[in-house]
Amino acid sequence: MTKMKKFLSGLLFATMTLPVMADSFDFDSMPITDGDDVNIMMDAVELNDGAVPITVSGFDIAGIMLGMPFEDVYTQFYHDKGLYSPRSANSIIYTIPKDWKYNLDYECREQGIIVPDALEKCINSLAKNRGLVYASEMHLVRENTGETIVVYFTSNANENTVWRVLYNNDVNDLPGDNEKFADQREKKILAFWQSVLDKYGAPNSGTDKWISTTNAYDPMMTAYYGSLDLVDMGRYSSDVAKNVQQSRENFPARSYAF
Repeated sequence: MTKMKKFLSGLLFATMTLPVMADSFDFDSMPITDGDDVNIMMDAVELNDGAVPITVSGFDIAGIMLGMPFEDVYTQFYHDKGLYSPRSANSIIYTIPKDWKYNLDYECREQGIIVPDALEKCINSLAKNRGLVYASEMHLVRENTGETIVVYFTSNANENTVWRVLYNNDVNDLPGDNEKFADQREKKILAFWQSVLDKYGAPNSGTDKWISTTNAYDPMMTAYYGSLDLVDMGRYSSDVAKNVQQSRENFPARSYAF
């Protein structure tokens, strides 16, 4: 993805029930994925000359802020209704943290369950009962403009809160390459960028980043052509670390005597 500046310059485990929708949880209709490693470029960041840190944790995209609980975001877009709506299929993705899934796989196999379908059902059932299944992604759309938002949440070990909001629009999508389309695309990009500046102010790192500190693990936002990426890598990394540690401490190994 080309950054906007190219245009401007030439992981204790908390057992808990599933938030919201728990009573109607249906393994057959909802996708449950493994927790994957998230590949985000964590380049070093520095303040522009004369710039000061910005409280990026106070930024919002369509009312969604870093650290918001899943329940609050769910209420905002599934109950209250607004400009954005859930996408038509699999708008919420549920996940079992990868390290915990390995534990449960071992536990189910120790019970003699090895047939793939039965093994998956055993893993999912244990994960649900122990509060390990969590809403990891929410996909929202604004049909009349083509805008989309993907909201990423930490696991229940870290209270299932927002750690990333990824917004996209179609400013760079036009059908042709001749002069009129280039002109239209440029005007759309400029209009989008002006709206970004009006809402968030000028970037304080390079021409495309709003940073809280020079530590890339603190909240920051990056602007791209038709895209905004609001992220708190510190919150995400803490969540991963907690799940790794707690899954190791709770691995159901046999009791050996020697």
